[in-house]
Amino acid sequence: MFVNSKGSVGGVAFAFAIVYVVWGSTYLAIRIGVHDAPAILFAGTRFLLATGPMLAYAYWRGARLPKARRDWAVIAITSLLMLVGANGLVTWSEQWVPSNQAALLVATSALWMAGFGTLGLSGEALSRWTLAGLIVGFLGVAVLVGDGLRAALAPWPAYLALVISPIFWAAGSVVSRRHPVGCPPPMAAALQMAIAGIVQTGLGLSLGETAQWHWTSGTVGALIYLALLGSCLAYGAYFWLVHEVTPSQLGTYAYVNPAVAVLLGWLVLDERLSEMQIGGTLIILLSVIGVSLASRQPRSA
Repeated sequence: MFVNSKGSVGGVAFAFAIVYVVWGSTYLAIRIGVHDAPAILFAGTRFLLATGPMLAYAYWRGARLPKARRDWAVIAITSLLMLVGANGLVTWSEQWVPSNQAALLVATSALWMAGFGTLGLSGEALSRWTLAGLIVGFLGVAVLVGDGLRAALAPWPAYLALVISPIFWAAGSVVSRRHPVGCPPPMAAALQMAIAGIVQTGLGLSLGETAQWHWTSGTVGALIYLALLGSCLAYGAYFWLVHEVTPSQLGTYAYVNPAVAVLLGWLVLDERLSEMQIGGTLIILLSVIGVSLASRQPRSA
């Protein structure tokens, strides 16, 4: 799955397929897992379980621990932003919010990536079309969240967590791309998971979540699926793609994953969207596609 230099077309396509399909299914797995397990401890356990296989794979490929303090700092920052912050908020919110809605709100990470891409000396100014897409996308979020709150599907803090989560994810992705580390992606991903697992597990234990854990077949299956496929396979593929393709290309996962999540949520958990939520969904997905296409257009000097 991973290569040492620039990836081949086939390797990139395979990595995208993994991110599209496997990550799209993780929202369903999280929803099933937190039904009988406390969210924070569940998220931490997932990453701790994933750390071992990912480290073993990294060492097998010849990767070694980074030596520079800067590399450790970048790995720690991206782990706290993307895994502890973004993924942790999604896991916590799915105790109440259906998996299909969670996936749709997380799709706005592509919009935030475009926005954060304008910051710094290497940032690029937003085109009018990109700016319009951002505004339309956030209007879609307002429609989706507003209808969910009206229907009392989940408490407002859960929806707030899902609005904030994509901001953390986009920030971590931008930091990772602009500050590449000296170790190969599998090792960096493994260390990110280790840090996230320690932080989240420690937090869950301190909150007394152990007593709330109920070992069921659904919880065990979801945990194994998320650890091996969602974390080791899909996150490793994503982290590799961060350094192999452009941000606009990478952002395509943001409108493929929700489609997979909505389909699986409907098939497995009978999750449905109201007419208003369908409208908000279309607005969000169209804006994400529009921003991605606009980002690929060459800009004049």
